[in-house]
Amino acid sequence: MTAKQPQPPEASADPKRDPHPPGNTEKDPRDWVSGDEPMTGAQASYLKTLSEQAHDPEAFDPGLTKVEASQRIDALKARLSLDK
Repeated sequence: MTAKQPQPPEASADPKRDPHPPGNTEKDPRDWVSGDEPMTGAQASYLKTLSEQAHDPEAFDPGLTKVEASQRIDALKARLSLDK
């Protein structure tokens, strides 16, 4: 009886070994399952910082959902990169 040798995992099966894993790291916020939940603390902090940098305090609203916060963050980041 011969023992089976363990096979090395395929590169795409382990994202830590694959430099370009086919993941879902970029997903449209509208497709998020938890998108209607309140924004996270990290989102709130980042959005607050970006709104201050953009001199647009109205861009920060503590009642935003995760999706809304993500969209405002993206918009402010784009606006700030154009201002440079």
